[in-house]
Amino acid sequence: MTATAESPVLIERQGAVVTLCLNRPAALNAVDYTLAEAFCRAVKDISTDASVRAVVLRGAGKGFVAGGDLATLRANPVQGASDILTLLNEALPLLTAMDAPLIAQVHGVAAGAGLSLMLLADFILVAEGTRFAPAYIHLGTCCDVGMSWNLPRIVGLRRALEITMLGEPFDAAEALQMGLVNRVLPADQLEAATQELAQRLAAGPTLAYGALKRLMRQSFERSFAAQLDAEKQSFVHCMGTEDFRAGVEAFYARQKPTFQAR
Repeated sequence: MTATAESPVLIERQGAVVTLCLNRPAALNAVDYTLAEAFCRAVKDISTDASVRAVVLRGAGKGFVAGGDLATLRANPVQGASDILTLLNEALPLLTAMDAPLIAQVHGVAAGAGLSLMLLADFILVAEGTRFAPAYIHLGTCCDVGMSWNLPRIVGLRRALEITMLGEPFDAAEALQMGLVNRVLPADQLEAATQELAQRLAAGPTLAYGALKRLMRQSFERSFAAQLDAEKQSFVHCMGTEDFRAGVEAFYARQKPTFQAR
């Protein structure tokens, strides 16, 4: 998992935490084919690596992601969009299906596809002053990159339609009020807070995190009885892990448990 400083996606590792840094700062990390291809490749690499226990997604330079690359889409709208989304749609289910929690570290601007990418995360930490722009409608298009799946689940259908159909920008305080993000922090504290959270999660029971993510995200498609059954199956599975045994032993010993994601 290596990349040069010129790569459109940088892969950084600190222990069990992997950071994917979208790296087109001159274009505010707008997603073109080369970035989508590099992102897909990076996600495939980490999704099969059991030693990865937390993932951070961030953007280089002055912003998170300014959306899709309009130069690419203007030159070849239909094929350009199809090629980029084919790659992203291959990568994103792999990324969100990982047991490792996904944290978005967001600053500057998250517009269009950048906002959609942000909403995929399990935790979202945002710098004060960040601006959000659900700009799709102003370009005469609908949303992509999972926004139509994630946004109604977070804010409800009525608010999701308002956000996407009016396309009005909003700030970090409004995003927090709507429940779109977890924390708003001073810009100079964002990276440290993100890494602190990532390391905390990486030391946790990764298999249980994965079970929780799947239960929560799939609950909208199940009846209550089916959800109870899914909880039972997941809970019983967790009972058979080494992490559960470590947690129980630590409880009786009045010590902090050490989880190994096994």
